[in-house]
Amino acid sequence: MPDLPGNFTEIKSCYIGPEISPEQFIHEHFFLYLLKGKIEGYDGYKRYVLHAGQYCLVRKNHLARYNKQQDGGEFAKVVVILDEPFLKSYRYKYDIKQIRSSSADAFVPLEQSDLIPDFVKSLKPYYHPSGKITPAFADVKREELLLILLQTNPGLAEILFDFGVPQKIDLEAFMQRNYKFNVSIRRFAYLTGRSLSAFKRDFAAIFGQTPGRWLLQRRLQEARFLLEKKQTKPSDIYLDLGFEDLSHFSFSFKKKYGFSPGNLRAKAIK
Repeated sequence: MPDLPGNFTEIKSCYIGPEISPEQFIHEHFFLYLLKGKIEGYDGYKRYVLHAGQYCLVRKNHLARYNKQQDGGEFAKVVVILDEPFLKSYRYKYDIKQIRSSSADAFVPLEQSDLIPDFVKSLKPYYHPSGKITPAFADVKREELLLILLQTNPGLAEILFDFGVPQKIDLEAFMQRNYKFNVSIRRFAYLTGRSLSAFKRDFAAIFGQTPGRWLLQRRLQEARFLLEKKQTKPSDIYLDLGFEDLSHFSFSFKKKYGFSPGNLRAKAIK
């Protein structure tokens, strides 16, 4: 594992490029370098762990979430957004052919290189306490990072320069794998390669109910399993099951089953 980049670890978090969405839907590719702490990620397929000094690419048009854990009360990361307009400009400048990718992972591990910690350290002179890089240097540094990534991980070209939209896929398998993600029905439709109306029509034909109702019932079904069979705490599972807050989860659970999540867990522990 590369050493952390010296005094750069004294800052908090740093972002280069457009704003990153707080959604669990990844709008644009981004490079993630962890300076302090630990990250545990999940994309519906696999679970990933990132420790201080490690880095990866997080891929657009995927569902993903991560939990951050502090180290000694501290957590810091460097995030570089590789958005489509920037990548198209880079492709034109370097005459790179567009390639279609078939990779499924949202978190793409990268070949470790001493060039990456040196790059992160080089951001220090341009860094502002606000967490941003001086705009005049942002694209220059993004291009430098991309040159390094493609030199050390040439296979990334298949991912970064794929500007296509998701193709139509097996809706039932996708939903059974991703029902826990808290995103809109429109996002689910897009990721399965369908218009919103086509998604709703296909969904009703497969599941016999609306997407919203099915998602709620499927999440509550999983919640009951976790509470009854695994004795997990309601407060430990509601976010991972796609609920926005504990009160909504508890209300929905009691409405369906006639008792609260806490009561079910307490009974299961006895």
